[in-house]
Amino acid sequence: MSKGKASSTISIKNRKAEFEYFLLTKYTAGLVLTGTEIKSIRAGKANVQDAYCSFVNGELWIHNMHISEYANGSYNNHETKRDRKLLLNKREIKKLLIKLNERGLTIIPTLLYINENGYAKLDVALARGKKKYDKRESIKEKDNRLHYDH
Repeated sequence: MSKGKASSTISIKNRKAEFEYFLLTKYTAGLVLTGTEIKSIRAGKANVQDAYCSFVNGELWIHNMHISEYANGSYNNHETKRDRKLLLNKREIKKLLIKLNERGLTIIPTLLYINENGYAKLDVALARGKKKYDKRESIKEKDNRLHYDH
């Protein structure tokens, strides 16, 4: 198997993110993964729905991201919901740390994908939680788009 371009494009989207939050700024981060984890992601067996990000000792980590065990992993298999380190440059980490001190802001994963070089990447967004009435507005907008598209 050649180490060229990935033949299939894997992208796992967090559909709840845009409904639950106002997405302010997006960043693309690398992930520190084990061998069986990247194989499971390439097979499309991951979920970022309930995941969230936080800072631990000045490093950004993702918690609660589910990556299914690799079928042929044997005893080398990984823990499905372990915390994983995200890789951003120092300037982006500093910016996020400053912004997180504002009330009501959080960092949520929006998209997990494999880039053209074969690396797993995670798009994270600085987000502000929506209130109930904001969510109702989102539903109205979505319904209007569906009705006018036909």
